Amino acid sequence: MKKFLLLIAGIVSALTVSAQTYPSQNISLLSLIHPNNGSTGIGPDGRRYAGVWGWKQTSTNKEYAIAGSSSGTYFIDVTNPGTPSVSAFVPGKAGTTWREIKTYQNYCYVVSDDASPNRFQIIDMSTLPATVTVVHDGTSFFERGHTIWIDNNKLYVGSTTYAGGSGFSSMNVYSLATPTAPVLLRSLNQDYSFINHVHDMYVRNDTVFASCGTQGLYIFKLTASNTFTQIGSYTGYSPGSAYNHSSFLTADAKQLIFCDEVPGALPIRIVDVQNFSNIQPVQQWNPHPGTTPHNPYIIGNQWAIVSCYQDGLMIYDMSWPGNVYLSGFFDTYPQGGFNTGNYNGADYRGNWGAYPYLPSGIIIAGDMQNGIFILDPTAAYSNPVGVKKNADTKTNLIFYPNPANDRISLHYNSTNSSTVEIRNVMGQLVYEKKFNGMIHDYVDVKDLANGTYMVTIMENDQTLTKKLIVNH
Repeated sequence: MKKFLLLIAGIVSALTVSAQTYPSQNISLLSLIHPNNGSTGIGPDGRRYAGVWGWKQTSTNKEYAIAGSSSGTYFIDVTNPGTPSVSAFVPGKAGTTWREIKTYQNYCYVVSDDASPNRFQIIDMSTLPATVTVVHDGTSFFERGHTIWIDNNKLYVGSTTYAGGSGFSSMNVYSLATPTAPVLLRSLNQDYSFINHVHDMYVRNDTVFASCGTQGLYIFKLTASNTFTQIGSYTGYSPGSAYNHSSFLTADAKQLIFCDEVPGALPIRIVDVQNFSNIQPVQQWNPHPGTTPHNPYIIGNQWAIVSCYQDGLMIYDMSWPGNVYLSGFFDTYPQGGFNTGNYNGADYRGNWGAYPYLPSGIIIAGDMQNGIFILDPTAAYSNPVGVKKNADTKTNLIFYPNPANDRISLHYNSTNSSTVEIRNVMGQLVYEKKFNGMIHDYVDVKDLANGTYMVTIMENDQTLTKKLIVNH
């Protein structure tokens, strides 16, 4: 077994203080840490970070962000979220794009799907904050995995490749009865050989929501005899043009949110999964015309937290089925995306994933190029739910970027008819549009003169006004 302890000098140099401005609303930046800031071992397109996860150490009452990077895995103490520090680092295959992480008890499981040679790692975190201990770093269980999920005491591995390319399984499930020695229970190929590839899976109580790329979404049940039974599917919703990437289930198991990663700029989708034999669409929407959603997460039945590559992290209130509305956002990648009006011909840069489940309520967001963001979503979660016609809630009207130079994205939560006006400082009307119900729209401002404008929304007897700056 190997122990890894990061030197104090490394800890100090890992923390970066950036003067960069990150477009945001209702989500605030607590800190940014960028430990993988060297010039070697980075992935293509400057990719330095991939999947992130979180872990609470009950014995010390400490919280950790666990960040997969292009060179290994960082264990970052975020107990004081304004001053995060790296406690340990475990090296892995260098120059990787993919590294995904999940935890069980005091163990961390790390997979990567970059080309051979590669390896699967199991890391004992019980001795944090001083060190961690690697208990497995090899290929005896498997060599590569694209993604992993842990449900109760079972480890699911999507797109499993064995050592030296000797075999492949669309998805494996292992027992973690002995956490340091997973035991293979079943390969999906044994029961459903037509599934070519499970890119990702969300699993709850042995029910597997498998994102199978261009084949769509399939639902399997792992039976008591450790065999898979198909109990549902959702395919053909975007024939020939959607790559089902990842999903997440509401706490009441009524709705599933999922993202299609390829090609870029496909919508986020929510479906009703109360009847697996008759899954029904609930809503689909594009955060921006060019946004590529990547990984969704759900808190309870209300909050959807979605990583959206170049457009950062979005928080949506999904309390009203079919009327999801934006509650807050934080753009971790200001170099491109909607805020600049240019995606630079690269859909897959920026925010890879997030972890919103630490007891403190902070969100860990990993940006592929820019580092690990520690975020406070309190204001986004504080948005009142329901019709707000009798409430003074300026957070209900969201538009961005602000200042703007090309267009703004406009969002407003309502079930009524409303009118949006934009006026200059002289009170002259420069834009007007009527809406019915939820507003998710784009307003072209590129022909407006530089200066200050007032955006007003009128709904019944309520008028709400916010300032907009146009600066070309």
